Amino acid sequence: MEISAFLLPKEEVAYISSSHSMLEAMEQLEKHSYTAIPIIDETGKYAGTLSEGDLLWKLKRTPGLTFEGMASVPVSTIQRHVLNESVYIRAEMEDMLTLAADQNFVPVVDQDGVFLGIIRRKDIIEYYTRNITD
Repeated sequence: MEISAFLLPKEEVAYISSSHSMLEAMEQLEKHSYTAIPIIDETGKYAGTLSEGDLLWKLKRTPGLTFEGMASVPVSTIQRHVLNESVYIRAEMEDMLTLAADQNFVPVVDQDGVFLGIIRRKDIIEYYTRNITD
């Protein structure tokens, strides 16, 4: 089986641009009830994943930062504490499964690093549950 069978395409995934503000990121997380969201740079390449924890650490470590002030903090300046690795669309299933063991979702990229979508750990577990227990 190819990992593309598990792909939730970019068009169906919430993500943020590296130029978005901290406030915009927080609003996207809230809107979609996510705990983490992929970051895409201006060329469409996967640039990392921003988590709720990253936002909280930024708030804690920035004296005087207010809710309104978050609108002027670019996502690109926020330190990320967890590295969510991406997987190449033509990678082996084993590569994707190794990443999915430690990540809620695995970002999928093409040969140039352009973000194509994600593979959710939940979908992998559901697939294997259906096919192994039958």
